Amino acid sequence: MWTNRARDRDRGSALLAVLWLSAALAAIAFSLSSTVRSETDRTSTEVDGLRAYYLAQGGIHRAALELLWGGSNPAQTLIPRGAPVVNYLFPSGNVRVEIIPEAAKLDVNTAPVQDLFRLVLALGVAPERAQEIVAAIDDWRKPALQGSPFDLYYASLTPSFRPPHASFQEIEELLLVRGITPDLYYGTYVPGPEGSAEDASAPRLVARDGLVDCLTVYGSGAQVDANSAAPEVLAAVGLAPEAVQALVARRRAAPFTDLDLRAFLASIGVPAARLRIGGNSIITLRATAQLRLADGRLSDLKRTVAAQVKYMPAQYNEPIHFLRWYDHAWSH
Repeated sequence: MWTNRARDRDRGSALLAVLWLSAALAAIAFSLSSTVRSETDRTSTEVDGLRAYYLAQGGIHRAALELLWGGSNPAQTLIPRGAPVVNYLFPSGNVRVEIIPEAAKLDVNTAPVQDLFRLVLALGVAPERAQEIVAAIDDWRKPALQGSPFDLYYASLTPSFRPPHASFQEIEELLLVRGITPDLYYGTYVPGPEGSAEDASAPRLVARDGLVDCLTVYGSGAQVDANSAAPEVLAAVGLAPEAVQALVARRRAAPFTDLDLRAFLASIGVPAARLRIGGNSIITLRATAQLRLADGRLSDLKRTVAAQVKYMPAQYNEPIHFLRWYDHAWSH
């Protein structure tokens, strides 16, 4: 009898051990399957991201070539002059290419201080802080053989540095200027118009441009492109808020031509001295790609890249020169 009880105890212990082992193996299998699933999803997302990257890259190259063709063959242009956006429908997905002439921006090296002040105000900065930022920008770009009060600030940083007191060579230098934050430079999101909370279709947050969208080292001097200049740039060159709204609403319907622009500005009583159509030969192309899924819908995944392109004069062997390439860009 004692033997039977011992044998039953051994069997119970063995069964309990088997149950614990089974539970442990099940937990390991579940963890392994979750890890495999996560890695599979991550790999799939990375592959889709890479495909979207090359799709966006293809959109930039196509737009660059079509703009070149239109410049050489005005009667057979593929992209209308002044068009701010072109959309491409590829079998593998859609690409939206924004066409941003550098003439749509103010030249950071030559823009008058009052233009810079109006610009920083339009970007949502309080007047007192705007004055300090504009003074810092002007100090950075001007010679100062004996130094300046701003030099003490830069010397106090870690790591410290000396401002060049010379022209900006790259627009990213603005990030080093006293008072300029990443939100002011890159842009940010701000609450939507009042009443949007009651309107479910209205966005609660709206994108606000940054200095990088409004300033350049390649810009023209006095005039900006009316078809693609940001509203903040239009305000910076002296347009009243009502005139900015009217101009932006009109160009959404169709790009301005030279004749259209003159007539429109005359109708709203705005002088044409600071506005023009087109501009210099340097353009930023910003492409956002979305892949097409097997069922025909567009993927939620988006990839945006950008390129700064210069169109060379006819005597050059290479008509297009890529000045800058941005693997990671963002679009509103």
